[in-house]
Amino acid sequence: MSPASFEQQLDRAAALCGIEPGFWDIWGRYHSTPASAKQAILGALGIAAADSAGLERSLAARTRREWERLLPPAVVAREGEAAELALSVPADALGETARFHIEREDGGALEFETSLWNLPQEASLEMDGRTWLRKRVALPVQLPLGYHEIAVTVGGAGARTRYIVTPERAWSPPHLGRGGRAAGIAVSLYGVRSARNWGCGDFNDLLAIVDWVAEELEASFVALNPLHAIHNRRPFNTSPYLPNCTFYQNFIYLDIESMDDFARSRRAQSLRATPQVAGEIEALRRAPFVEYERVAALKSRFLKLLFVQFLREWRAGTARSREFREFAEREGKLLEDFATYCALDEHLHRRDPDVWMWPQWPEEYRGPDSEATGEFRRRHWRAVMFPKYVQWQIDIQLRRAQQRARDRHMAIGLYHDLALATDRFGSDLWAHRPFYVSGCRVGSPPDDFAPRGQDWGFPPPNAERHRENGYRLFADSIRKNCRHGGALRMDHVMRLFRLYWIPDGCDATEGAYVRELSEDFLRILALESVRNRVVVIGEDLGTVEPEVRQTLARFGILSYRLFYFEKDERGAFRRYADYPRQALVSSTTHDLPTLAGFWTGADIDARRAAGILDDEGYRAQFAARAVEKQKMLDLLFGLDLLPPEMPQTADAYPELIGPLHHAIVGFLALTPSQLLCINEEDLTKETAQQNLPGTTWQYPNWARKMRFTVEQLREDGDARAYTAMLRNWIVGTGRKNQPE
Repeated sequence: MSPASFEQQLDRAAALCGIEPGFWDIWGRYHSTPASAKQAILGALGIAAADSAGLERSLAARTRREWERLLPPAVVAREGEAAELALSVPADALGETARFHIEREDGGALEFETSLWNLPQEASLEMDGRTWLRKRVALPVQLPLGYHEIAVTVGGAGARTRYIVTPERAWSPPHLGRGGRAAGIAVSLYGVRSARNWGCGDFNDLLAIVDWVAEELEASFVALNPLHAIHNRRPFNTSPYLPNCTFYQNFIYLDIESMDDFARSRRAQSLRATPQVAGEIEALRRAPFVEYERVAALKSRFLKLLFVQFLREWRAGTARSREFREFAEREGKLLEDFATYCALDEHLHRRDPDVWMWPQWPEEYRGPDSEATGEFRRRHWRAVMFPKYVQWQIDIQLRRAQQRARDRHMAIGLYHDLALATDRFGSDLWAHRPFYVSGCRVGSPPDDFAPRGQDWGFPPPNAERHRENGYRLFADSIRKNCRHGGALRMDHVMRLFRLYWIPDGCDATEGAYVRELSEDFLRILALESVRNRVVVIGEDLGTVEPEVRQTLARFGILSYRLFYFEKDERGAFRRYADYPRQALVSSTTHDLPTLAGFWTGADIDARRAAGILDDEGYRAQFAARAVEKQKMLDLLFGLDLLPPEMPQTADAYPELIGPLHHAIVGFLALTPSQLLCINEEDLTKETAQQNLPGTTWQYPNWARKMRFTVEQLREDGDARAYTAMLRNWIVGTGRKNQPE
């Protein structure tokens, strides 16, 4: 076979697997995907692409699997459309009868049968000397929204499929659907300071934040960082956007002293009263940054005492113990596997302090379903039960916070954040390895933010495995992260359309985009949104195809627009009237400078101090920043948001002064966008951002604490002045909304 023929064969295989032939970068340049990248990605997907013969065999096997299956593993359908199924059968079975059994999600069941001969045919294939036919089956029932199971038997063969009925759009509260708007404050919960917490913000502090936002600001939501479980080890294991587990939460957010078992445990109360513990708590409160290891060690010590206290109730079969059993049963295998991972991680690290990651574990423990892992569960059942108890307590305290928000008439309440990434050495990869593709990492191509591209260091999801699983794990990831909230932000929502894959051994300039099963994922996201009554915000920053935003809008998913990035084709900042209505608008994110930091160049100084910016780059970035600042001033003066008597040149403002700060946030409040979110750091004009991309130990990422304690937010004169200013923006632009 000629090289040209192999190239065509490779292109065909790449197209079947969703590998795009190329992409346009943000500068308008087209990049063709090299054959080497296609071969590497195909290999990671299990397609032998080194030569023509291997490629042909792999594609034939793929086709065979598709046609020899009676039913597809999952069908994602629109609500209200005619319910149909595609049925693959051999031609010599046309005389058979197909018998169907439909199990509705609500427990109802229906059976029917039909002759294969009479079904309409939509495709056929000659394969291995046999003819296969694809028949179309109309279901004699209109299925409601939800997850249903359909089984079919033809002769001696049988198959099942998960039939998922989804809405046309994600949920939107009535007040937003009629063109209303809502505003809120974004806080990094770990960095909340108070006079009573144990060195990092907790769920009791969150109650105080909710009260402050509802009563003082009259706002509608509190936006939180991802609360995912992490390993709480600096500097590599503190990012909430690189979690140990995306399904469960970090125990350092628990308020130990408000737990029921603390009130019952004399040992815990006595330990809390000791000078050693009291001194440690005070030292952790005074620390300028969150001391993750120390906070985690202290809270873990107390949680184990409280768990011992709870075991007495568990053995006695009290009402609380029944509540715990019901929680654990509802969570099922997902929680069982996470708890097993946590118990194994602690056990094996205690046995060998040099063992930090599951790939270092003995081979027999490197998966949740091995015989050795099962034996560990049985022998160490208390150690496995302990993380379940901790997650139960988190669920209780998080539910309490959302209920407090609803009691304060906040239209949305808690606004959660679902990370894109997961730590490749964490429990998600340990428990769900088939759902990730080994041999590649996820990242992004070069852009003006990262000229050499970005390598995020975690494996891409295996979309076909999700489909084989009936999208159960994907639905769980949405459901568990929007629980006890009214909004969910999806980090890098482009994941639902395509991701940039970087083959192992290559850098971020040598990757390729791989398409996802976007329509299925979006429809299931809409279903979970409607069921949980949660607004969905898609973080669509970076390299975004126009049709992505069009599709998100069609599904009712809000876009995510930042002041820094909203520019027209000439590079000028957009006027507030030009912002989209179906969007959340904000000043910045955790990865970008605060408004005050942008104005003073604190982020540029931080990059040079971290050693990731040389002197030439430092000067170039400050020169570019001066241009951007002037563009901002031109916009604000042009819209009469600043008094004309103020100097109109950027060099007149070495720092972000009050009127300029007010004008920028006031500008955001004037956009027609449905949601306005102001970062807590921008409210109080802090210059340091939470995360400096491209750094680990060089910068205190994910550890900065608030300027004010929660008590000072109500008492401090400066804080009250900022509060009054923001309340005027919110109430003055009609942004306070009540729940229906």
